[in-house]
Amino acid sequence: MKISGFSFVRDGVSLYYPVAESIRSVLPVVDEFVVAVGRSSPGDSTRETIAAIGDPKVRILDTEWDTKHFLRGAVNAIQTDIARAACSGDWLIYLQADEVIHEKYLPVIRDRMVELLDDRRVDALLFRFRHFWGDYAHCMDSHAWYSREIRAVRNDPAIHSWHSAQSFRRFDHYEHPHQTSGTRKLRVADVDAEVFHYGWVRPPRLMQGKNRALRSVHAGPEQAAREYDSRPAMFQFGPLDDVPRFTGTHPAVMQQRIAAMDWQEDLRESTLAYPPGETPKHLRFKYRLLSWIERKCFGCEQVFGSKNYRRVRRLPHQSP
Repeated sequence: MKISGFSFVRDGVSLYYPVAESIRSVLPVVDEFVVAVGRSSPGDSTRETIAAIGDPKVRILDTEWDTKHFLRGAVNAIQTDIARAACSGDWLIYLQADEVIHEKYLPVIRDRMVELLDDRRVDALLFRFRHFWGDYAHCMDSHAWYSREIRAVRNDPAIHSWHSAQSFRRFDHYEHPHQTSGTRKLRVADVDAEVFHYGWVRPPRLMQGKNRALRSVHAGPEQAAREYDSRPAMFQFGPLDDVPRFTGTHPAVMQQRIAAMDWQEDLRESTLAYPPGETPKHLRFKYRLLSWIERKCFGCEQVFGSKNYRRVRRLPHQSP
């Protein structure tokens, strides 16, 4: 059995993505790691940082991001597919540039892939997610955040990245990542492993820059400029007292980055009022209510809302 890893990134270093840590976190369990690196802005060192990992398993594909696909995040799915198509493994582990796997889960992931290699009922593996907020000590448990997502797929040319590259679907005839007709949800098996998502752990100033960049690939650079030129330079994380504290351990590859954190003092400003229309989803009444119901009645299992997968039942050693 051969395992590939794949990802995509652009301006990762200047926007404070832990892209090198993300790649390094799965290198012990993959036979290759393919990353599509878009042409970055002047002064960004993302490509050099990835090359400096110095592992022959890592293969960089230099790409250009076409602005005509800067709508609803389509460019993210297209770049994901460029990397996926270059993989040669039986199973493909997908990590976005702000997602990291704890080393304790690597044997679990490999064992699950071996176990299900010949079970063609299963298209993909479903991972649990931990979403960190503001710093490395607070972790979301809100309905506003997806609790599980597909992060490993079979090497099947009919499987493509879908929408803004959050997930995958099987396409009967692939035309565009946002098409809905002719697509099918993947059949998944749970794997007893977590993805640590650090997308909302940045200095507040860089967090606002990242949000602007994300808005740009979803609505176009002009719309992003209209929205963000008038916003505060510092992102407001809100009251961290309302966010559960994380008491576990972080992946070993993250330790140096965590030790270098220097914006704790800036989080004191996060108690300021949010500008109109900018309150984070997890603080809105709808999501607070749904989160309370799920915690009290369903053991924090996310039961409301849509899921972009179909679980295959009666599989051996399926995690809860």
